Amino acid sequence: MSDATRFETLAVHGGEPRPARDRSVVFPIYQGTVYEIEPGGGVDYIRYSNTPTQTYVQDKLAALEGAEAAVVTASGMAAIATALSSVLGGGDRLIVAGNLYGGTHALLAEEARRIGWGVDFVDADDPAAWEAALRPETKAVYVESITNPLVRVGDLAGLARFAREHGLTSIIDNTFPTPVLFRPHTVGYDLVCHSATKALNGHSDLVAGVVTGSAERIERVRHQLMLFGGSLDPNAAFLLSRGLKTLALRVRAQNENALALARFLEEHEAIADVHYPGLASHPDHERAAALFDGFGSMLAFRPAGGLDAAERLLRTLRIPYPAASLGGVESLMTRPAISSHAKMTAEERAAAGIGDDLIRFSTGIEAAEDLIADFAQALGD
Repeated sequence: MSDATRFETLAVHGGEPRPARDRSVVFPIYQGTVYEIEPGGGVDYIRYSNTPTQTYVQDKLAALEGAEAAVVTASGMAAIATALSSVLGGGDRLIVAGNLYGGTHALLAEEARRIGWGVDFVDADDPAAWEAALRPETKAVYVESITNPLVRVGDLAGLARFAREHGLTSIIDNTFPTPVLFRPHTVGYDLVCHSATKALNGHSDLVAGVVTGSAERIERVRHQLMLFGGSLDPNAAFLLSRGLKTLALRVRAQNENALALARFLEEHEAIADVHYPGLASHPDHERAAALFDGFGSMLAFRPAGGLDAAERLLRTLRIPYPAASLGGVESLMTRPAISSHAKMTAEERAAAGIGDDLIRFSTGIEAAEDLIADFAQALGD
């Protein structure tokens, strides 16, 4: 498609085979695991992530992220772990900028040592710390576009530039903004990971991941994935491809709702603080406005009454579900201390600013007026 094609059109038509396969506008599910080998050809096999339905959704995801290639995985953590293992070997080191999703933190704080990777955690806004962490063994830099759960936005362009200047591979988790709001390859990132379980699919009915990048880098990721066996099954690939077609519409609606809700909560006397990059009060607001085409569906906040007030609010709200995922059409809420970041120690959570009373809210596509009215009744208005 043309480089000038708007994202809404790209989400529907990007990566689509023309003419359509067997004249079907909807690409079919190829459930088979075994395919005839053409003379001189390779083997098509689900574990190799090269069967027709897998290839179809991979082409679509590459188009959306503006990458040469993509490979889908069985989960977001499979995408992250496989991307890292395609770059790091025993004795290599990784610079990690900013706070991380709890599962990624556990991988890098616990399993990395057993694998033989060294990990240096640094401030995503402190170039001097990046330089200080450099060693001859350093091979890569890893960061999240928007951190979980405090929705901070680090110096993403600076980190990509730093990696390029020092010959490091730059890897970014772009799950929160999605390519609707931010395409990290455009600022120089080598590998982009997603938990496609979240907004890319958007309907809370599958688990998947994806890594995008150059054809050469993705071939290395694919090789690792083939060895580890974390491939995505065709039914999940089909559902993911279906979800992608409404991605732009869903994300735009979620953005509008999140901003309206964040503004309401920021002004409410029963709320101690609100974390949302769309608010002028957010420390990274100007950076997010410059980098992103919107501020995302995720916000976090603390009720003024501490943990008791947080638990009461979770019980009293009627529209959102108390659930730990994010990015779906339905609003979800959770306390990260007992869900996404439960594997961190209390000391680690405190250092990251994740208190027991912090609530993370993933905004769905319900009417903003209804969400605000629900909060108003729950807060005693």
